[in-house]
Amino acid sequence: MPLSETFKLVTPLKDTGTCHFDYPEVFVLILTVILRAIYYDFRPISMALLVIITLPSLMILIYNYRRQTSFWTSNIVIILLSVVIGSLQCCTIISVSLAALIGIRIILSRPENHLRLLSVSFVTTIVFYYVSTILDTDRMDFQEGLLPLIVMVASIGVILYQFWRIYQQHTTFKARAHQAGGRLNTMVSVINKLTRFVPPQIWEPIVRANSTVNVSNKRAKLTIMFSDIVGFTKLSDSLSSDNLADILNTYMHCMTLIADKHGAVLDKFIGDGMVCFFGEPDSQGSRQDALDCVAMAIDMRREMRTLRQKWRLMGFEGLYIRVGITTGYCHVGNFGSNNRLSYTIIGKEANLASRLESCAGKDQILVSESTYDYICHNYECEHVAAFHLKGFDEKVNAWQVFDPSANTGHLSKWVDHTLPGFNLHLNFKDMKDNDYQDIRARLNFALERVEQEEEKVVTSMAAENKHNDTNHK
Repeated sequence: MPLSETFKLVTPLKDTGTCHFDYPEVFVLILTVILRAIYYDFRPISMALLVIITLPSLMILIYNYRRQTSFWTSNIVIILLSVVIGSLQCCTIISVSLAALIGIRIILSRPENHLRLLSVSFVTTIVFYYVSTILDTDRMDFQEGLLPLIVMVASIGVILYQFWRIYQQHTTFKARAHQAGGRLNTMVSVINKLTRFVPPQIWEPIVRANSTVNVSNKRAKLTIMFSDIVGFTKLSDSLSSDNLADILNTYMHCMTLIADKHGAVLDKFIGDGMVCFFGEPDSQGSRQDALDCVAMAIDMRREMRTLRQKWRLMGFEGLYIRVGITTGYCHVGNFGSNNRLSYTIIGKEANLASRLESCAGKDQILVSESTYDYICHNYECEHVAAFHLKGFDEKVNAWQVFDPSANTGHLSKWVDHTLPGFNLHLNFKDMKDNDYQDIRARLNFALERVEQEEEKVVTSMAAENKHNDTNHK
């Protein structure tokens, strides 16, 4: 299934909508002015109020059916309700009923509009109360009869209807929120899985800024590292596919952690090899990028020693890493098409790093002259040779990089010594303070076993010498 179709499945569905009207107060308004006109036997003032209220009410019914509420429409409804309250000279039962409708409408509006709507209602009521008393000096009395009762019942019905709609919206939104939460979790899960195929330096800015992604690249100065496992091809001929996959996955997992630790962009895996580079999208400067790349390569070589000890116990011998590093200008960015992109590097320097890696021996880190110029003051290096490399007209000088702590005696952070039947590998950089006691105990136990075996050997040799002396006599 295409990715676009996948995201369609997790995108919330649009609201199809149902038939509804957001201003049921209009019906109460029309009902009130009609009953008032009937009550006064269609007197001119009552008919004028009927026309003034009915025409805008009908416009609201026509133009706002199934449309979202707005401030101006709510404002008009509140003005009409206030006009009726003032025109009826604030008769108690009707005024309280219509005022309740005004209160509901204000509550349903945005908080920033509450004060404005309340002010409009108050001013409109006072103005039309004053106009009503001037036009009709007789005090209106609607306390008796069916008019106030009908208006009150209609207002209560509208209020109950509004509360029912709010409850329906609440339950609908709650269900949609639950569905949206499930879809969001699905999207996050999918994105988390997809990001494992892309370096974090690439996808994090895209997710953070929601920037567009298209075919684009630029020329930049990078430090590039190619590495692979020496002897892996030969080993693959004698191992089952399960064991081979286990070794390769373990190796790549450990190397990926080291690459992430040093901030490298892990470009790709090529069989048992990997390609990393520094300088884009976040560069610390050409010299620091080169130093970080070499430090990463050294850590990978050290980690490989640890893995080699584990694999040796499993019966897999002779696995070593080799590395080629160079610094120079390449094109880096998104290559491909609008449907499928790959963030990678292209250029002569990338080829040079690959050629140097193929020339390196077991556990060797070879760097080009451009990288050597940046790191020679921080790392001990030795000139290896000037190689004739495919694709390069002139010879390429290469230097071998040594561990920075290899010749510093007691200051060394690594102790690594191998003899037949004996493997000692200490990495003081990764040791924790509470591990020293356990390490000392294990070393003491190993030393006791060595002494016991040594005594057996001495005793055996003494017995053999005595036997030989006896036979000689």
